[in-house]
Amino acid sequence: MTTSALDLPEFTTSDGVFGRSARLTDRPHEQVVFHHDAATGLRAIVAIHSTALGPALGGTRFYPYADEMSALEDVLRLSWGMTYKAAVSGVNLGGGKAVIIGDPKMDKNDELLAAYGRFVESLGGRYITAADVGTRAEDLDVVGRHTAHAVGRTVAAGGSGDSSPLTALGVFQAMRAGARTVWGETTLAGRTVGVEGLGKVGYELVKLLVADGAEVIVADVNPAAVARVVDEFPAQVTDNVVASSADVYAPCALGGTLTSTTAAHLDARLVCGAANNQLAQPEVEGLLGKRGIVWVPDYVANAGGLIQVAGEVDGSAADVVRTRVESIFERTAEIFDVSSTLGVTPGAAANRIAERRIDTA
Repeated sequence: MTTSALDLPEFTTSDGVFGRSARLTDRPHEQVVFHHDAATGLRAIVAIHSTALGPALGGTRFYPYADEMSALEDVLRLSWGMTYKAAVSGVNLGGGKAVIIGDPKMDKNDELLAAYGRFVESLGGRYITAADVGTRAEDLDVVGRHTAHAVGRTVAAGGSGDSSPLTALGVFQAMRAGARTVWGETTLAGRTVGVEGLGKVGYELVKLLVADGAEVIVADVNPAAVARVVDEFPAQVTDNVVASSADVYAPCALGGTLTSTTAAHLDARLVCGAANNQLAQPEVEGLLGKRGIVWVPDYVANAGGLIQVAGEVDGSAADVVRTRVESIFERTAEIFDVSSTLGVTPGAAANRIAERRIDTA
């Protein structure tokens, strides 16, 4: 079965772990592990979706979830997406993800991170962790002192450092491929790009876009992040990127911003960003397509960070890793070709490419 790129159902409280996994995809999760460390207060879930192509790799999200079911839903969806991201990116890794329940500003400390590292180590290498929302390279340094299965650490600790620049580079290359599909040009020069979310990746993306000659409109809930961008780049500020007149919409914050309402009112011709799980409902991609709006599947565009840490796993040199990230342009172009040839959405085309590689393995 080939679904749309984020064909994610709504769950009910009676679904449980197995029911939620089965309703996500006909390729259910291999393993879901809950862990509680009473001494530090650590509450973590690791979801291993697939190890068909290699050990499951995915970041650790440290987030103040409303409840355990919300955390479970997030980790199942994110780990499923990592399987497809790894497969379509051509790396020899499976898909996994972890969540830590808590407020990183209040609850994160070295003792808790050490306990988390011991938990990861107990999985015997089936899961390799990295950074995600609420965690950073310095946190992975602490985790990595207690497990051999942590990547994305600082350069000083033997890692490849912050993955934000290469993640942004991958998004930029995917956007260039999208621009060729929409306007017949591989540059964003003269186009207006609305960047929603100015964290580490959003900031780096703005830098690349401005260097390419694009006009940039930005928004973020954090005034300091907005001020930093405005101080360094000729960017316009808005409260609502979706309602702006941008040619390209780049969602780079949390997911779910592409809704039926968004699809009905968006003026942009191209959607390409770094956020995970951008579609609030699977049918939104079709609604965008009916209005002539091209969507680059998020797990294709934002694969640069995964490719970087995969380079740590296989020992690749930095220039080799950068070349792999730049090839996101060709992979995105291939997806649009398959989409056109088969008459399916880009999301469905990306899934077919990923599933073919998984099935071959």
